[in-house]
Amino acid sequence: MGANQRSTAEERRLEESSDRKAHWKRWGPYLSERAWGTVREDYSASGNAWEHLPHDHARSTAYRWNEDGIAGICDRHQYICFALALWNERDPILKERLFGLTGNQGNHGEDVKEYYFYLDSTPTHSYMKYLYKYPQAEFPYARLVDENRRRDKHDREFELIDTGIFDENRYFDVVVEYAKAAPEDLLVRLSATNRGPEPANLHLLPTIWFRNTWSWTEDAIKPLLANASDGRPGTVIYIEHPAYGKRYLHSENKPPVLFTENETNTRRLYHLPGPAFCKDGINDFIVNGRVNAVNAAGEGTKAATQYRFAIAPGETVSVRLRMTEQNWAASQDPFVSEFDRTFLARKQEADAYYSRLIPEDLTEDARNVMRQSFAGLLWSKQFYHYVVREWLDGDPATPSPPAERKVGRNRDWQHLYNADVISMPDKWEYPWYAAWDLAFHCVPLALVDPEFAKEQLVLLTREWYMHPNGQLPAYEWALGDVNPPVHAWAAWRVYKIDKKHRGRAATGPSSSASFTSCC
Repeated sequence: MGANQRSTAEERRLEESSDRKAHWKRWGPYLSERAWGTVREDYSASGNAWEHLPHDHARSTAYRWNEDGIAGICDRHQYICFALALWNERDPILKERLFGLTGNQGNHGEDVKEYYFYLDSTPTHSYMKYLYKYPQAEFPYARLVDENRRRDKHDREFELIDTGIFDENRYFDVVVEYAKAAPEDLLVRLSATNRGPEPANLHLLPTIWFRNTWSWTEDAIKPLLANASDGRPGTVIYIEHPAYGKRYLHSENKPPVLFTENETNTRRLYHLPGPAFCKDGINDFIVNGRVNAVNAAGEGTKAATQYRFAIAPGETVSVRLRMTEQNWAASQDPFVSEFDRTFLARKQEADAYYSRLIPEDLTEDARNVMRQSFAGLLWSKQFYHYVVREWLDGDPATPSPPAERKVGRNRDWQHLYNADVISMPDKWEYPWYAAWDLAFHCVPLALVDPEFAKEQLVLLTREWYMHPNGQLPAYEWALGDVNPPVHAWAAWRVYKIDKKHRGRAATGPSSSASFTSCC
């Protein structure tokens, strides 16, 4: 479309973001769905990432480099994280992250064993929608591992649906929606529908926490979450972080709020003394009834509000939350009619944006497929943090890693400094970028957000990514591996797509200028 036609609300937000007039992209779905079992969290001598930090340790280990969660969002530096945890009163642990088999457990390699769907997203993430299907029976963690271990590579995979756990539709459809009233005013709407034939109990646990950046150096400033409800009609969590100042998370209907710390449970994992309150404290309080696992003083670095519902067959329950810089007075309601009107407006604006982008001659079904495909691309943007020199050397306030690491993986890439929002293949199996995958992603991304596509292609050619010998980093498992040389092709295709889309050659913001000069 021509420049004179770029008039939808979402296009204006994209322009404001590109011109640095408003930080519409500061908050987005930049939270991975798996941080355990990654190279970055592997501090072993052998380099066996899957076994060093397995799923069973994830709820108890404070990650060093990235965080994970279900249907989560965070700021573009991943200092403040928000995601949904669930409990059906039958699982042995809270459902805080997606489960899957490691590369050594699956008969066809690593594989997520969950059902979830990215339903919608605008490029500025002014509106997003996500669906997760949560079984009502106990999640079959051990059976999935044991059965797939028993099968060889010639057998089909044993999937979650093969366990019979979804028989008679005994599951919840859990929908998570986000809408931005303003760049720093985030609205959240959660809903759960009982698809089964009988009443079933469900705990919805919207969870907010800080990425642990204070345990690695002696002089780091620790952020704070605290209970600030003070007789208000809803529950309020006070948020203070040195990078962003003060914020407030408002939850309607005054649910109880539980506080703990995003710290490693060294007692559980290593049988060593450790902090009184740990990352798995909310899990231990709700699932195991350990009252002293959460902080009765009402503060910490991880917190969750607890909604418990008995949901009739076919019934839908919903809750609303709002994270904003504004601290409403006790007499004010952050969930007035404006809240629902904003959701409706952002949904309509998303419809308007995609109606001009998706070809009209497609069938309705094809249009829906194309739109949801864009949603998958946009939801898979993630904050990626990897500083190889620090990873190899270890941190000043922690024990030194094994010396074998200095002659192991990625030792020749000590210039690499990654701390950006990056397009990735997905958020579970590949919570890391691959140079040629990223190049391919940028071609369709150029249709919905050409500036982001250009920024991504330029990023991998910067001196803190590209090796001094001229090689692009392949992927974290082996940065020096060879990827097909598709980067230049992708740059040319993005340029051509953007020119056709705008009706002119790429000019304008600094990202565009650097893009054209590199191509």
